Amino acid sequence: MHRTLPFQHLVLHALVVVIVMIAEAIGILKIPIGFGAVILLPILYAFAMGIAINPAIFKATGKLLKAPGTKLAGTMITIAIMPFIAKFGTTVGPKIAEVAAAGPALILQELGNLGTIFIAFPLAVFVFGMGREAIGASYSIDREPNLAVIADKYGLNSPEGAGAMGVYATGTLIGTFVFALLPPLIHSLGLFDVRALAMSCGVGSGSMLAACTGGLVGVVPDQKEAILALAAASNILTYATGLYAAVFLALPLTEWLYKTSRPGTASGDLVKGAAK
Repeated sequence: MHRTLPFQHLVLHALVVVIVMIAEAIGILKIPIGFGAVILLPILYAFAMGIAINPAIFKATGKLLKAPGTKLAGTMITIAIMPFIAKFGTTVGPKIAEVAAAGPALILQELGNLGTIFIAFPLAVFVFGMGREAIGASYSIDREPNLAVIADKYGLNSPEGAGAMGVYATGTLIGTFVFALLPPLIHSLGLFDVRALAMSCGVGSGSMLAACTGGLVGVVPDQKEAILALAAASNILTYATGLYAAVFLALPLTEWLYKTSRPGTASGDLVKGAAK
């Protein structure tokens, strides 16, 4: 039986089309700031407009975007990003020699996932006084695979799940802006090879990957193919080796740090059971 889309879903799709058309009409903007330039991409404008019409922020849009529509938007993120990831995957093959030349650097960069623990965990526990939410919030940058790990081990209704979801939402909202601005600025300092910066784009987030590579290509257009290939390979490795690093290194380490800094706290299994 043929089913028509609910009105809320039609409204959502219409708003998305309008946002995309406006963002593409603005195009890429380069803002010089002394020693470098900030590259503003259409995806940034789209994110900004999406935030602006969020019913939780701008109450007036709540008359158009109700719960069914916003729920669909969250589900569509993963689906919509799949063709984008597939496209980046096809850039690895033609540049496989340059990817292979990066060798150990491309693999060892996954140890950088542990950096979130040593920077974010002390702030979460000792500065902001977070409880077990600090485990989910600081053991990774909490993209989709990391959320799956937390959901499986603790459940998303647990304190760990709340911490992971909080970082995921924050990263979705402002992570793209940060990843669009930092790479061109860091490149202008001349401290890192553009290949290293390209690898840093692959943190496991499609929107961050697009913003990061777009910014780098904007300042080094002659190395576009190499940047895209290395960033894509890095992103793929993040989903593969990065997931194992999270399961066997990052999460156990964060658990141990929390139990050490907060002795006598309940174990993850007890918290998960209580949440249920």
